[in-house]
Amino acid sequence: MKNGIQVAIDGPASAGKSTVAKLVAKRFKYVYCDTGAMYRVVTLAALEKGIAPDDTDQISRLAQQISISFAPGDPEQQVFLDGREVTTAIRQAEIDQNVSAVAAIPAVRREMTNQQRTIASQGGIVMDGRDIGTTVLPDAPVKIFMVATAYERARRRYVENKAKGIATASLADLQKEIELRDQKDSSRKVSPLVQAPDAVRLDTTDLTIDQVVDRISVIIKKTLNELR
Repeated sequence: MKNGIQVAIDGPASAGKSTVAKLVAKRFKYVYCDTGAMYRVVTLAALEKGIAPDDTDQISRLAQQISISFAPGDPEQQVFLDGREVTTAIRQAEIDQNVSAVAAIPAVRREMTNQQRTIASQGGIVMDGRDIGTTVLPDAPVKIFMVATAYERARRRYVENKAKGIATASLADLQKEIELRDQKDSSRKVSPLVQAPDAVRLDTTDLTIDQVVDRISVIIKKTLNELR
């Protein structure tokens, strides 16, 4: 435990997982691994090559061929596809609409899971996604399941897109997209979005980012004390 513990943060789309995970990692001086971005990179790579999201064979091979890496950035962590920065590109609407299909491909999930476990093997890691506590890091001593209403998650995505200058759908359409994404993520056959039995459920609908970070930090500190 000298390098710290594994912290798994799961939850539906736009629950604020990535924002919170980054801040928690910074507070504890842990590594942050954006697993959702990894699936987005695979989706982007497939679309750029003209591969259909339902072409499981080609996408499975592609996932094993591409290089995904991260680097510290200001104000956000940078994401790279084969050495090319794609931080903004992977947040476009076309990626939002196709990433669930790509993430549901068993071979893609296996490849990403292997990479994620390698990253987390040394401890001192905060990882967020849909199946971190259930599949990727089932033995993580801290598991958080973040939720919020579909409306609130749509509002957050709308505000975020506007701030970044990303073309965005209406608030109502975003809510419909998020509800559809929830349905897809929860019903997929491989690693569906479910709360791990030992995860702490945290409803962030009426909480600020700082309040969420504080609550998770309390849980981490308590766990660290128990493990000493």
